[in-house]
Amino acid sequence: MKFRLLGVLLLLVSPLAWGGCPRIVSQSPYITHTLEWLGLQSCIVGVSRYDTLPLPHTGGVMDPDPEAIAALRPELLLTSDWTAEDVLRQATPPGAKALRLHGFQTMAQVEENLRLIGEAAGLPDAARRAEAFAHDWRERAAAVDGHGIRALLLSACGGSPYSFGRGSWLGDLFSAAGFEVVGGDKQIIHFSADGDLGELRAAVKQYRPGVIFVFEHKARPACNAALGRMGVKLALLDGDLFLHPAPVLLQGLDELAARRKEWEAKP
Repeated sequence: MKFRLLGVLLLLVSPLAWGGCPRIVSQSPYITHTLEWLGLQSCIVGVSRYDTLPLPHTGGVMDPDPEAIAALRPELLLTSDWTAEDVLRQATPPGAKALRLHGFQTMAQVEENLRLIGEAAGLPDAARRAEAFAHDWRERAAAVDGHGIRALLLSACGGSPYSFGRGSWLGDLFSAAGFEVVGGDKQIIHFSADGDLGELRAAVKQYRPGVIFVFEHKARPACNAALGRMGVKLALLDGDLFLHPAPVLLQGLDELAARRKEWEAKP
């Protein structure tokens, strides 16, 4: 409770309270989510083409637009490790600081991003904020108590689906929540986009999950019916709360706990 209260109080601190607001360009939505949680949204002057904020676009993660970025005169350019180091050097204007952030392998990386971004932006309590988040997500994960249920973490039902293995931040998160994440230590396992979900069916037969979590906004009746016929429990979760390695995962854990009847019910 003490750490959760600390996190709430920290979020109420305006950038103006610590003496300034650096001009920041965010090259990935998960970084934008992290900036918002740190109370730095008002500092963002540009975002990637994948972002929903109504701000100037600055290219993509792997192909940032140097001209668009330079025009915004950023003091801090934040991107993921998907941006090649030489590409980032070319995209960083003179005088600006650039950071390549991790986050896709472990929750510890998500915690570290809070500290790194906070310190780069000049937040004097960046380490405490990261510590508060670390305590909070672990507390909420423990409260879920997945009872050791074997879980397949599926990106979507249809399209080009893939699952998250234990080598991903979601694998780490769901393991801490008490599930046995299937698929081995890989980060991502891709399945073909064929209509009958053949590779996914084979994975279900191989891994024998007790539940399939699908991270989508809404149900796809035909696809979800096909998954249902595999004889495995199916639970749909809001992808916006899980598919970003950022503090929004706290809300995801709350949803996971609130939807307990779905993943504990018989198929």
